[in-house]
Amino acid sequence: MYKSSLALAVALGVFAQQAAAAGFVEDSKLALSSRTMYFNNDNRDGGADNRESGQGFKLDYLSGFTEGTVGFGVDIQALWGIHLDGGRGKHPDNSSFFPSDSDGSAVSDWARVGGNAKARFSKTEVHYGSALAPNLPILVANDGRLLPQTFEGGTIQSKEIDNLTVNAGQLTHAMGRASSNRTGLSIAGATQDSNKFRYGGLDYKLTPDLTLQYYYSNLEDFYKQHFLGATHVFKIADDQSFKTDLRYFDSSSDGKNGDGGGYNFNNNGGFAKTPGEVDNKTWSAIFTYTLGGHSLLLGHQRVNDDGGFVWLNQGSVVDGNGRNEGAGGSSFYLFTDSMVNQFAKAGENTTFGQYAYDFARLGVPGLKASVAYLKGEDGKNANGNGTFSEWERDARVDYVIQEGTLKGLGASLRHGVYRGTGTSSLADQDQTRLIFNYTYNFL
Repeated sequence: MYKSSLALAVALGVFAQQAAAAGFVEDSKLALSSRTMYFNNDNRDGGADNRESGQGFKLDYLSGFTEGTVGFGVDIQALWGIHLDGGRGKHPDNSSFFPSDSDGSAVSDWARVGGNAKARFSKTEVHYGSALAPNLPILVANDGRLLPQTFEGGTIQSKEIDNLTVNAGQLTHAMGRASSNRTGLSIAGATQDSNKFRYGGLDYKLTPDLTLQYYYSNLEDFYKQHFLGATHVFKIADDQSFKTDLRYFDSSSDGKNGDGGGYNFNNNGGFAKTPGEVDNKTWSAIFTYTLGGHSLLLGHQRVNDDGGFVWLNQGSVVDGNGRNEGAGGSSFYLFTDSMVNQFAKAGENTTFGQYAYDFARLGVPGLKASVAYLKGEDGKNANGNGTFSEWERDARVDYVIQEGTLKGLGASLRHGVYRGTGTSSLADQDQTRLIFNYTYNFL
């Protein structure tokens, strides 16, 4: 079990001194979340299948802030995952669903505890610890399996100026969604890691309907990345709107990247003008029309020809025995981060669409459904010869009970189908996930 000793020591010290202070206790929240998940990844090309189920528990304590010019508080998080079907049968040793034991089978359970110390001054908050879960254009914490991915480091968020949110931070380690351990920070295909991911950015609400964003991030010895974004919502009528979402990333090499020694980037298995080096520009445009319970999304994404899109991904990091750390699984801020694939290789032009419906309009509140389709073309094969294409179809149904004894119990059924042609496409896969979520709030 991994514990951030410094964060917990600070947290417990603050708690011991300030537990009786107004605000610290009164504004506290304590919640226990349960997630039961069945995961089935059927490799249609004959490779290893992944078919497992598990039970996850997440206990979160979030204190309020003490009184005074500077208020102090603490967040503590405990995670526990239990494997519900043992044996090696359908558990690949590189599974991102559950950590592996020494013989390649799934461990029976795993757990970790983390905490953050926090302080608030006026409209600025600082958090330091090992239970950070950023959701920013340059870093999105993944919560797509049994337990969430978390990060260690420090973050600052300030809203001192009206309509402007400033975010900054430095992260040093990651805790994978299928791991009890912490690892350094890395990118796809690299075997070395870094302990310094710095970022800063602005979200400015220019008008009530228009938000502009700029972010910069740097993973030392791997990459530098600039992000520009704009979202605009045009209200057509009380029950009708049109949303425009524009995103642009510019990523380049930093430090040892491209020099070998395990700092190379595998370009998501695609082409690279300079092998091993980060060199990418990616843009996407998303348009969403909403009418009542209906929502229709259409968009396009373009990855330039020089190299694949890059984001934090510790999946290739191994322990001292050369075994997978269970840190695999990461997210990024593009619509193409879908169930099975990412559509993020060099040269890819991806057109996508999604239709969603909220059944509350038909008298069934809590029931939602959606279907999405993505088609990627013109991707450059890793060997530089020819191109590949790929497509994915994802469907999901979600329902949350709205009243009664089981109020808040949610169920989600998701199914994804991926097919590709060409040497740099993935193996054909069908993936199914069945998830039950429930959160009980003690405070």
